[in-house]
Amino acid sequence: MKSPVDVTYLADTVVLLRYFEAFGQVRRAISILKKRSGSHENSIREFTIGRNGITVGPALEKFQGILRGVPQYVGASAPKLDEKDA
Repeated sequence: MKSPVDVTYLADTVVLLRYFEAFGQVRRAISILKKRSGSHENSIREFTIGRNGITVGPALEKFQGILRGVPQYVGASAPKLDEKDA
């Protein structure tokens, strides 16, 4: 990823939002790249936007390459989608 302006020295927190395709769906990922105060979490999590607002899910542990834009599923088997997601 490239940015025309480096504003990380001005920001207290840098949030990275990415789209990725998995199992025939376009999904969204969120990661905190920089956090000035408090403990820092290195995970990448999927988030959804619905009627009740934004929901952040568990860490995407069985994927790699999401931030690079070329995600690959490395888990043993494909997860089953919830009926409400279908």
